[in-house]
Amino acid sequence: MSNDATITAYNVKTKEKNVPMQDAVITKTSRGGYMAQGTDGKGNKLTTMLSEAKALAAIKDGKAKQGWKE
Repeated sequence: MSNDATITAYNVKTKEKNVPMQDAVITKTSRGGYMAQGTDGKGNKLTTMLSEAKALAAIKDGKAKQGWKE
């Protein structure tokens, strides 16, 4: 299941669901959640909330960058 770590989001501008995110950067929120921000490849910005398992899997697989310091 290497496709499990793919990050998808809803595109508010085009109203498309499950748009694959490119150049994703995962950050931690102030309450301890995980948030991914990136683009759809066409210049539109995407943001989505992630579970801890999915966020760490995406970083481990190289599909996203870690945006916080440990």
